[in-house]
Amino acid sequence: MIPAGPDFANLTIETLLPHRGRMLLIDEILELDDRQAMTLSVVKEDWPLFKDGFCNPLILIELVAQTSGIHNGLTRLKERGAGEDIGGWLVGVKRAVLHTGAIALGKHITTTAKNAFVFEDLREIAGSASIDGVVAAEVVLQVMEAK
Repeated sequence: MIPAGPDFANLTIETLLPHRGRMLLIDEILELDDRQAMTLSVVKEDWPLFKDGFCNPLILIELVAQTSGIHNGLTRLKERGAGEDIGGWLVGVKRAVLHTGAIALGKHITTTAKNAFVFEDLREIAGSASIDGVVAAEVVLQVMEAK
């Protein structure tokens, strides 16, 4: 669910994330508000880390990062408007617990991300990814806003 209002009428995944082509892993924004984002992704053959019918679970870290980018993209738009093109950098994986060894082609992954801590340009992101309703990853990231 994307926020309503004239400022968000043309809001898309591409307006919130700089990723394009095979690096854009998010297929749909399920929920998006001031607290967190929830996204849906479907494993595809052209994904990075995909080989022999399966994707390496390290991709779940990137899904949390992209979901966080969507959430923080909304925050940026609300604070600064659509004119500024400011992104961020993933600067650290503080913790990643992966509960799966491989992810099959076509699997649906639901990912959530929220800011657990914000100080100036630094954010600590808490996120998780679930496959078929089962938690597949719990991730804490450190992100720096680019200026």
